[in-house]
Amino acid sequence: MPTRTADAEWQGDLRQGKGTMRVGSGAFEGSYSFKSRMGDETVGTNPEELIGAAHAGCYSMALSNALANAGFTPTRVHTTARVHFNQVPSGFAINPIDLETDAVVPGIDEETFQKLAQDAKENCPVSKALAATPINLKATLIK
Repeated sequence: MPTRTADAEWQGDLRQGKGTMRVGSGAFEGSYSFKSRMGDETVGTNPEELIGAAHAGCYSMALSNALANAGFTPTRVHTTARVHFNQVPSGFAINPIDLETDAVVPGIDEETFQKLAQDAKENCPVSKALAATPINLKATLIK
């Protein structure tokens, strides 16, 4: 399996500095700053947003795979990840991550869907990498 890369560069001090993050494939490059991470600045990204994108993408694929392995072909799986970045006594922490997914899956019943959705949350590689962080799941089957 390939090794994926990403890099980041920061210039200046924490509050006034600025940085750039990019993924190795070249598919994304974006700026980030103290304000885009700690405040309401909408120009630029932040590490938590990128973690959220990775988690939502990985979970959607994991759920699609779990459904297919159970004999169901999803028409659509859409996941939103809300990554909470909070101050804690020791500094800052990502805690929790809320995954909200909805899926169109012909022929599946609610109980089976919920079981597979939960299993995908536990077995998604990004969820496993973030095991120290509480991950909440709300899964909705669209009929």
